[in-house]
Amino acid sequence: MADAALRGRGDLTQGSIGPTLLKFAIPTLASSILQSLNGTINAIWVGRFLGEHALAATSNANMVMFLLTAFVFGFGMASTILIGQYWGRKDVDEARKIFGTAAGAFGIITILIAIAGWFLSPAILHALGTPGDAEQLALEYLRVIFLAMPALLLLTLLMMALRGAGDSLTPLWFMIVAVVLDSGLNPVFILGLGPIPRMGIAGSAMSTLVGNYLALIGLLIYMYAQDLPLRLRGGSFATSGPILRSSGRLSPRVCRWAFRWSSSRCRHWRSSAS
Repeated sequence: MADAALRGRGDLTQGSIGPTLLKFAIPTLASSILQSLNGTINAIWVGRFLGEHALAATSNANMVMFLLTAFVFGFGMASTILIGQYWGRKDVDEARKIFGTAAGAFGIITILIAIAGWFLSPAILHALGTPGDAEQLALEYLRVIFLAMPALLLLTLLMMALRGAGDSLTPLWFMIVAVVLDSGLNPVFILGLGPIPRMGIAGSAMSTLVGNYLALIGLLIYMYAQDLPLRLRGGSFATSGPILRSSGRLSPRVCRWAFRWSSSRCRHWRSSAS
């Protein structure tokens, strides 16, 4: 059963090391480039259509998004390491259990983040020292971003899990879907093109919400339609205490690196907006 699941699914334990790593790393690198490009394109749309105050508002709100992404990166990377270990041992059932535990636990966390973020957005922006002339714009943007967080963070977790199972190409395709929808829908929601009402700065966040939810739904459909080894069924959704504890031991170390990365991204956004 394990051999059948692994066959043709990106087994990194077979073949020459150099070509195998390149085949895995190039789609992963392309995904990172696309993600950065997406933020730049969205900033251009906001600056062009709404002006410098709106751009400053998005930069403050994006700091919150980057910090939350760092959190899911730490948790997701810990789960990815465990998935990779069991995948390398050709223990697909255990890899699936780890993925199910991570997805189940984190799904609840993302919903709580969205609810808490909606109500705490004013306090968060105040703590960040958001300028008064940009505060209302930042609030409109950040609240919609918090509604997008469950999809954005779960999509990140799913992509990391697939990479842990040796598949870096599927996450790239759905990263393209999310980026194209997010960047392409920005002017539609900002300006209110066609039947869409004009939403201003909230429209930029709405394009992120729509793009990530559609990409998440599309990835889930693809995983089941193609019967990917990590698709979850029945008992795979049950959370496991030992797995959560193992992820918890790994997460802080990865989170420290991820927070350093997100801090550098925040400084980049601040400098871009100034």
